[in-house]
Amino acid sequence: MRVLLVEDHDAVANALVDSLGANGHQPTWCRLGADALTAHHDADVVLLDLGLPDIDGLEILRRLRRVSAVPILVLTARGDERSVVRALRGGADDYLVKPIRLRELLARIEAVSRRAPTGGQPPSTVVRVTDVSVDLDARTVHVGGDPVELTTKEFEVLAVLARKAGAAVSRQQIMDQVWGDAYLAVSRSLDVHMAALRAKLDRPELLHTIRGYGYRLGGSSS
Repeated sequence: MRVLLVEDHDAVANALVDSLGANGHQPTWCRLGADALTAHHDADVVLLDLGLPDIDGLEILRRLRRVSAVPILVLTARGDERSVVRALRGGADDYLVKPIRLRELLARIEAVSRRAPTGGQPPSTVVRVTDVSVDLDARTVHVGGDPVELTTKEFEVLAVLARKAGAAVSRQQIMDQVWGDAYLAVSRSLDVHMAALRAKLDRPELLHTIRGYGYRLGGSSS
């Protein structure tokens, strides 16, 4: 399992990385909360310290929850009830107070992973909405049977929407998945790419704007 450890204390981090690796996991370590906002894409589980030097861990938790469903376990020295409640209400899947017992940590990682959605794609990665076909593996798009040439970013934006066809997807989720971090991406860039997609697909009824939230591919326009 790919485990992202967000911890600024070198000794604690080194011990956890060694222990996780010895127990069959693939740990990645970053010291800063800002790094977690991009590194979480490659993680199956996030272990998050709250006392980070750049951004408070609770804020990192809130930001991650806006764009990702990855399981998050808080590992912190903050054992007061207020911090526990804030973290759990903020989207943490579990909360452990340091010093951490390794066997308990490993068991809790397994537990939150079982509860988490798999996130896997079905064998067929071709999404069809009316006469628009998006092949997520081949990275091709056809409209009415004819190929449509998209830039890399245009395709990636469309792919995010296609994976959740019929459901609303927030601007933050799209920017996080396409540009790597919803809070560093320039919002105007998304608007430009959406306008280009609408022009190239020539199916304005399929790309819906959800005012104040984001976009949806297909589904009712009401």
